Amino acid sequence: MTSASPWWTPHVHADRRPRLMQRNAIAASLRDWFASRDFIEVETAALQVSPGNEAHLAAFATESVGPDGTRAPLYLHTSPEFACKKLLAAGEVRIFSFGPVYRNRERGALHHPEFTMLEWYRVGETYESLMGDCADLLALAATRASASRFSFRGRDCDPFAEPERLTVAEAFARHAGIDLLATVSADGATDRDALHAALVSAGLRTAPDDSWADLFSRVMVEKIEPFLGQGRATILCEYPLAEAALAQPSPRDPRVAERFELYCCGVELANGFGELTDANEQRRRFILDMDEKERVYGERYPLDEDFLAALAIMPQASGIALGFDRLVMLATGARTIEDVIWTPVAAS
Repeated sequence: MTSASPWWTPHVHADRRPRLMQRNAIAASLRDWFASRDFIEVETAALQVSPGNEAHLAAFATESVGPDGTRAPLYLHTSPEFACKKLLAAGEVRIFSFGPVYRNRERGALHHPEFTMLEWYRVGETYESLMGDCADLLALAATRASASRFSFRGRDCDPFAEPERLTVAEAFARHAGIDLLATVSADGATDRDALHAALVSAGLRTAPDDSWADLFSRVMVEKIEPFLGQGRATILCEYPLAEAALAQPSPRDPRVAERFELYCCGVELANGFGELTDANEQRRRFILDMDEKERVYGERYPLDEDFLAALAIMPQASGIALGFDRLVMLATGARTIEDVIWTPVAAS
């Protein structure tokens, strides 16, 4: 049995090229869309003192070596978020970043160790404004790819239809028969035993060492995500506070946060927030996430003290990150994310 030809083989590249050209066309249209709305494109450094402090994101580690031989740890960023928020603190009001980010331990049809993230911020505007942006960008990508539908693994979605808005609590009730917010207290604290009992009643598998977050993720992956974004896009909003470390609490219900995710064809495309600007609270949440990371993976990442200092003067804003390669994949009907990446990273 012979292995597949490399992507750079002329006949393989010839097959891939039409989608790659559509990728370029979509990227140009998105840049034009942002420019027409007075956004400034910014280029953020990929090397950071902290790659981010989410418990389940794995980074690529490296180090800097000074002229005197002094060594210091650095990481390739998993998102331009910290750098972008420093620019908001500096006085920028509408910015977007369009460039590569890096995540370790991730590879598959929807994951690649280096991928392109589109991230944008609106100072003084609510996170609902980002929901409108998402609807516009879906339609724009479809138009440039001459696609009337998005499709992936037997699921399809109309990118021109108004997205459905669904809270996480509504999704748990609809797809799993679980009252999620009954396991969350008024201060956002979670009740692991109550959620465990709900999963058992719903016939879902559990493990003795499952945390509340583990149980939450299992319901999301097994019972909810496959049904999101079918027929039309879904905006899944109002995540429990414990699942939104970078978002501010909702003024409507303190148990949930101003966080939403955009789904098409069961695929998560974007993650948006009403941004948290309380530096002390952000520090507390980061430490909790790093404690969880150490418990699960035996490692933790440093905090970016420069970021926390900037957060203390950052104005209220909304921000969102969108996986550009996934958007192109859906718009062009590609089977995997690598089909729309110009030069895929060699598999180990």
